[in-house]
Amino acid sequence: MIYILLADGFEEIEALVPADLLRRAGLPVQLVGLDRPQVLGAHGISVNADLSLDQVELDKMELLVLPGGSGGVENIHLNLKAMTLIQQAYEKGRYLGAICAAPTLLAELGILDRRPATCFPGTEGDMGSAVLQKHAPVVVSGRIITGEAVGAVFPFSFALIEALEGETTMNRIKQSIVFHE
Repeated sequence: MIYILLADGFEEIEALVPADLLRRAGLPVQLVGLDRPQVLGAHGISVNADLSLDQVELDKMELLVLPGGSGGVENIHLNLKAMTLIQQAYEKGRYLGAICAAPTLLAELGILDRRPATCFPGTEGDMGSAVLQKHAPVVVSGRIITGEAVGAVFPFSFALIEALEGETTMNRIKQSIVFHE
C-alpha cells in the first residue's frame, strides 16, 4: 500500500500528481488525513482523504509520500503520530518519498544524515547533514526519494514508480500521458 500524508496547507499538485500516476501504474494508493477526512490544501483546494492517520497499517505500507507546502509540512511536524509514522516507516525499510519542503521532515528525524537529497530552494538550512544536490529535480538514495519542488512533481512521481515497479512500467506511464522530457 502507498500512503500519501495530507495535512492542512499541503501542496495539492505534489500530492495529487503522484497519487494519479501511481494509480495509473496499477498501485494501491490511499490519501491519509492527519485528523479528519477533509484536508485543505495550500491553494484552497479541499481534498477528501481515504482514511485517517490512525487507520494506516505500517505492515502493509510499501511507500510513504510526503508532499510539500510549508503549512502542510509544519502541520505534519507538529503531529507526533505523523512524525512517529515517518520514523517507523524508515526503520521498517519502507520507501519514503518527500518533495519540496517535506525533505526537511526527514532531515529532522536524522533520516537524511550524510545522504544525498534535494529540497525546495530556501529550506537548505533545515536539511541537517544531508548532502544537498542543488538544482536536482529528483534525488534517489536507496529507499529515500526526494524532489525539489512543484516543477519536479512529474520526475518525482516517475522515480517513485520506477522504484516500486521498474523502468518498463515507468516508461509505460510516461507514454500513456504523452510526457515530454
